[in-house]
Amino acid sequence: MPRLLLVIASTRPGRVGAAVGEWAVERAREHGRFEIEVADLAQLQLPFLDEPEHPRLRAYVNEHTLRWSRQVDGADAFMFVMPEYNHSFSAPLKNALDFLFREWSDKPVGLVSYGGLAGGTRAVVALQPVLANLGMIGVHSNVEIAWVAEHVADGVFAASERHERALAGQLDELADLHARASAVAPGPQS
Repeated sequence: MPRLLLVIASTRPGRVGAAVGEWAVERAREHGRFEIEVADLAQLQLPFLDEPEHPRLRAYVNEHTLRWSRQVDGADAFMFVMPEYNHSFSAPLKNALDFLFREWSDKPVGLVSYGGLAGGTRAVVALQPVLANLGMIGVHSNVEIAWVAEHVADGVFAASERHERALAGQLDELADLHARASAVAPGPQS
């Protein structure tokens, strides 16, 4: 079964990202087409990029980078649960992406964004060129959660019917993209 790495991209104390992330994890497990792994950037605590070589060389020297590389490399698809901060995505997410290069390439990625009125739309738009440069395959069905604080009570995210449908669609698209990519991947050379 393919492995989906769900990345919770907010590190702010008191964040709602953990509640939104837990909802996404539960739905992804119920979906049943992926083995689910979670990377919470608040727990991962990557320092600001501290590798001496360019990530494309994969000449990592720090244990935290080696662990992150193994986790990302072992994933077949990604879902980023991400806030919108000041019309963009979070600095911890950018840092986590920049630590690596080849590990992201040719893998599908879905986005679950949240915020105020825009629901994280501007963060999605800002992130898309970064994902394209990394060679990731973006889905068409993003999940955007407007006025997210109104959906969180006692640390639990209460999704609307629209959120549930959007996430189910995104999980289907991620699984289908992975299956298509696997079907056309070149086999061993004879």
